[in-house]
Parts: sequence; C-alpha cells; structure tokens
Amino acid sequence: MSKSKNQHVVPHDGEWAVKKEGSGRATTVVPTQKEAIEKAKKIAKNQNVELLIHGRDGQIRERESYGSDPHPPKG
Repeated sequence: MSKSKNQHVVPHDGEWAVKKEGSGRATTVVPTQKEAIEKAKKIAKNQNVELLIHGRDGQIRERESYGSDPHPPKG
C-alpha cells in the first residue's frame, strides 16, 4: 500500500492551488486562499495526512495534522 501524500495550499498565477506533495500538477485552482484551504482540509481529513498552508511568498505559514502524528502533544 502506498503512503498518502500531504496536501499543500500554494499561490498559483494570482490564484491559489491545492497540490499533493511531490506532484507537479494542482488538484484544484481557486480564486481565494480561503477556498483552497477549505478544499485542502477535506482532502487531508479524508486521506489522514497533513495540510501545509503557504503564504504569498511561498513559505509555510501554518500546518494542520489530520493523520497519525508521530510526535503527539503530551497531556
């Protein structure tokens, strides 16, 4: 069984794309980052993977984990 890949929300030609980690093609392209995050969250939850949200500069600004976290918080 192949391991699912994390989902990324990234800037894409003035719009926002949801991309699977390691893929050159976008799963979907939408006008707003909010819309891309909503779509990516659904995919990440369904696949039990991590969601990485990038800013306009391409740097990761937020992460959300929907999978089995190898380092879960204590308590």
